[in-house]
Amino acid sequence: MRLAIVWTILRKELVESLRDRRTLVRLVVVPLLLYPLFALAMSKLVGVEAAAREARPSRIAVWGELADGLQARLSAAGKIELAPWAGAPPDVREGLLSGALAPPAGPEPAPDDGEAAPPEGEAEPPRWIEPENPVLAAARAAVSERKVDAVLVPWPSMGAELGRGGKGAVAIYFDSVRADSATAEARLEGALQRARRAIVADREAERGLPEGFSRAFDVVPRDVAADSRKVGQILGAMMPMLLILMSLLGSFLPAIDLTAGEKERGTMQTLLCAPVRPIEIISGKFLAVWVISLLTALGNVVSMSLTVSRLLPDAMVVGPGTFALTFVLLVPVTLLFSALFLALAVFAKDFKDGQNALMPAYLPLSLLAGITALPVVELNPWTAYAPVLNIAVLIKALFVGEAPADLLFTALVSSALYACLALLFAARVFERESVLLGGHEPARAVLGLGRRAGGAPSAGFSLAAFAGVQVLFFYGSLLIARTSVAVQLAVSQVGFFLVPTLALVAGFGYSPRATLGLRPASVRGLAGALLLGVAAWAAIGGTVLRWFPAPEPFARELGELVLLGGQPYPVVLLLVAVTPAVCEELLFRGLVYAGLRRAGPAVAIGVSALLFGLAHGSVYRLLPTFSLGLALGYARHRTGSVLPGALLHALNNGLAVSLLYFKPSWAQGLLEGDLLPWSVTFAGMVVSLAGLLLLRSSAPSATEPEPDEKAKMEARDRHDADASGGGGGQG
Repeated sequence: MRLAIVWTILRKELVESLRDRRTLVRLVVVPLLLYPLFALAMSKLVGVEAAAREARPSRIAVWGELADGLQARLSAAGKIELAPWAGAPPDVREGLLSGALAPPAGPEPAPDDGEAAPPEGEAEPPRWIEPENPVLAAARAAVSERKVDAVLVPWPSMGAELGRGGKGAVAIYFDSVRADSATAEARLEGALQRARRAIVADREAERGLPEGFSRAFDVVPRDVAADSRKVGQILGAMMPMLLILMSLLGSFLPAIDLTAGEKERGTMQTLLCAPVRPIEIISGKFLAVWVISLLTALGNVVSMSLTVSRLLPDAMVVGPGTFALTFVLLVPVTLLFSALFLALAVFAKDFKDGQNALMPAYLPLSLLAGITALPVVELNPWTAYAPVLNIAVLIKALFVGEAPADLLFTALVSSALYACLALLFAARVFERESVLLGGHEPARAVLGLGRRAGGAPSAGFSLAAFAGVQVLFFYGSLLIARTSVAVQLAVSQVGFFLVPTLALVAGFGYSPRATLGLRPASVRGLAGALLLGVAAWAAIGGTVLRWFPAPEPFARELGELVLLGGQPYPVVLLLVAVTPAVCEELLFRGLVYAGLRRAGPAVAIGVSALLFGLAHGSVYRLLPTFSLGLALGYARHRTGSVLPGALLHALNNGLAVSLLYFKPSWAQGLLEGDLLPWSVTFAGMVVSLAGLLLLRSSAPSATEPEPDEKAKMEARDRHDADASGGGGGQG
């Protein structure tokens, strides 16, 4: 072998590779920017979470009577809130008060010498595992359901033992999987040790010590976390990252091969010459990439489930249902990856160029999946809306056994929104023949973000606008969470719904009249909306809520929230009835409906109603708000105006607010959770039907755009089609 030839070829290949700017970006710029930013973000996240946990007081349930002076010592310790008998079932409370429940026999604890760590060279002794008993089961339920952070049980004999100078017993029940619970246990154990040392000092000062006097009482921390939760914590730290990374790889290479690879082989041009439409091309390629990614995810889930079941003891094996749900959660993630990678790879000229194009997207997505290994990253309102991260933390919560219905619903809905946006982006890219043939176009032209005078937006623009507004609303509402409820509602409606809607319409040059439905409505249309606004709540409440009732605590909390903390009635009416009627209707029956109208009235009404229900962020409110959204969309369709819907919306909310505020005697049963009588339900149905008939008989000409606006919309569509075709010819 001639080394000189090898050196020449090596130098040639390195020069050609490093001459490529994208290679330099991938090798130098991306690592230099990505990892410092990632490290800073993670350190900030961990620091903020640790500071927030340190600042939060620990809520400790006390199941029993604390000895004299001990309660005062614990309360004075700081950041400890004592809640007597919080979360204690009646039978456990009765058993502790009567002395029927005694501490289970366990190993004799070692004397406390004030040292937290074992002597050097000795391993820390394992904590005693308490046998199953009513107190342990009740404490586990109270802590795992987050009613309290820990449970303190001063056993019934404690007061008498301390009174005679003997030794009492205290148990601390906590959940080591929950960081807040572990913090509460550490705080409580430290406070009890300080109290014990003080008692011992007082006894020593008095002299005459009986047996056990120098110990005062034993503190026995007991971890209530089940073995399955501990195993789930370990699996939940690594499983989401591995599964999502493998799903990424499953769509990474196929996306490049089906786009840039075809350009390199020359088969993309042949495909474009065939009598097929761009939407057919993108659909076939997307489904191929998605199926491969989905099969990759399925194979990894099955393999991991079999591996875990083989390695772990039977008592610790995670059930197959958990792995099945994990695979279901990976479906929206694979949709997102497949659409996004396919849309980015089509810009590349060859396979190598495709790898360079996808790496800047691959790295951040993989890092988002990786941060779930941090203990502080949990499923909460902040992470439930973060793309990819929300599914990763949801899988983590699933393994631990902590996946609240509302947050699970929010994470799935947000993931579906991101997947839809990626699909719309991919479809938009594949419509540009110049890009498919290897040409270049400005990003504004590809995304359709250019300013357009007159007309209404497309369906893709409206859906993208809704997703953007929804994310803005969610994170913005978290930023103002510490303000009063009235301020939160006003800022959310005006700042996160109304202002972005008007800014999008004005910024992109759409016609406010055609897009937002700012037209006068007929008298029949307003009368129909009036009847629906008065009666729709009875029809929906007597049917939907009868078969799908919301949990009583949720309904009670929602009722208290609607009253805005005791604000005057005019303020409540303005913020809960009038403001949402204006702000939400301009978004959902204005901007969103206008874009979906091209797909037909049924699609526009149904999809806008569904998005209206999803935007309220609760699975328990989805069906009622969806039903109301159908009526609001029908009013917009029949009248061509947003005004009847705003009237209907304001009356519906206003009646609910008035009932909650004034609490009339005839509605007392309804306010306490009773079902709406069938007589009231039927009356509401009859009046609602009359309102729908009035809407149906309103002027049909109002359902169509005005002639000049319709002409502008058609001209704009022709211009877009010509631009797409012209670009392809130039390519």
